[in-house]
Amino acid sequence: MGQLLDRLHALPSAALTGMRRGVEKESLRIEADGALAATPHPAALGSALTHPHITTDFSESQIELVTGAHARVADCARELGEIHQCVYRHLGEQMLWVGSMPCGLPSDDAIPLGRYGSSNVGRSKNVYRMGLGYRYGRRMQTISGIHYNWSMPGLSNDDYFGLIRNFRRRSFVLLYLFGASPAVCSNFVAGREHRLQPFGDGGSLYLPHATSLRMGRLGYQSDAQAALKASYNSLDSYGASLQDALTRPYPPYEAIGIRGPDGEYRQLATSLLQIENEFYGTIRPKRVIRPGERPLHALRERGVEYVEVRCMDLDPFVPAGIEAQTMRFIDLFLLHCLLSPSPPDTPDELQALGRNQRLAAERGREPGLTLQHGDAQVPLLDAVAQLVDECRPLAQALDAAHGGSLYAAALQSAREVAADAAATPSARVLAAMRTDFQDSYLRFIRARSQHTRRHFLEQSWSAAQQRRFEALAAESVAAQRDIEAGDTMPFEQYRQAYLSPQRLGL
Repeated sequence: MGQLLDRLHALPSAALTGMRRGVEKESLRIEADGALAATPHPAALGSALTHPHITTDFSESQIELVTGAHARVADCARELGEIHQCVYRHLGEQMLWVGSMPCGLPSDDAIPLGRYGSSNVGRSKNVYRMGLGYRYGRRMQTISGIHYNWSMPGLSNDDYFGLIRNFRRRSFVLLYLFGASPAVCSNFVAGREHRLQPFGDGGSLYLPHATSLRMGRLGYQSDAQAALKASYNSLDSYGASLQDALTRPYPPYEAIGIRGPDGEYRQLATSLLQIENEFYGTIRPKRVIRPGERPLHALRERGVEYVEVRCMDLDPFVPAGIEAQTMRFIDLFLLHCLLSPSPPDTPDELQALGRNQRLAAERGREPGLTLQHGDAQVPLLDAVAQLVDECRPLAQALDAAHGGSLYAAALQSAREVAADAAATPSARVLAAMRTDFQDSYLRFIRARSQHTRRHFLEQSWSAAQQRRFEALAAESVAAQRDIEAGDTMPFEQYRQAYLSPQRLGL
């Protein structure tokens, strides 16, 4: 704690006011009955390839909303809400599914892949998604969540990697406080081995003390990637881990092949990772890339620009999926990770952290649950309470820098949740299912989705807002058209050139 305070006091005030954050939020488009929408991405929203704020993720039916980077949390939350307003005005009777775990999915091969036009970069995005489907199944890819992008001026690569190591050590805190996916529809796991239990007679499955099934065995997990022991001790070690995974052939994926017997592409590459974005994790170092640039090359050449937090569930009780108070706690949590001592990680520690994550995701509210910390076992609740308490001076510093007491309020809310497991979003989801929705996850999330749709459609929408988003949509369509018109290289030549190891930088 002493070293944390020393480093906090050494920060210039410009570092705290210069903090930036942005949100990427995934949601499935659904019909009124909760079934996955089979229609294309609404044309009025513009090009999913080039629109700066409204795109798609894995599926054509999975909208992704992207804010800019903001100095004030309130501005970030406002923009996220405004993007939602625009989207809902073009969905007709459709809605956005407000839960991280999907329901109403068709057969795996009927889940539509994202489509991005005829350009080489657009085709590569589609083929990449085809590869994800072959490797992990399309159902897993429809799981949705929040990515929180965060930066602070003046940080070095070593500062960011120290933050990342500590984040991985403590991400269970966020799973406990904000995990909101303790249940699923039974059809989501049809044909799969699982340890879920029936939740009453409503056709739902759950784990009694789960916080985030999305972050457990049923979510974004990969046995193949588990063998990738990426080191976060430096940019060099991280880059070497990714370089190997991006260039060394992986026999099970070689068996899939680049193309099928019909000549159609099945995946971009036969390596463990097709491209950098396939690497799963609770947090990633990131850099804005230039057109055609590989993300690893950008990191190696220009360094880490921000971190991407990837473990946040959609909160079904909040219209936008995440609220300003939660963003402020994540700011505090990341600042704590940055300023605390961060020794190098080891293969043994990385293995223990993986076990801790699964325990927190699947049993996080279990009374007496302990996690591994070095050679000791530490009660999860004690560790959560300790970190929340250690964030008090950080909240005071941020409130002093920004004026007001909003960070103190966010910390107090986290303190109350840490003291009462029934107040966690995961417990509230189960309570609402049992009390008001006949034990049904489908009924609960569908009702919350309908409520969210009404919420955004009832908000005022000015002519100026309408003109702005119409212009963004038109500009994105024109930009896609220009990209397609400028392509001269055959796709196979483009694919080989893009995946060349020389493009990864050294």
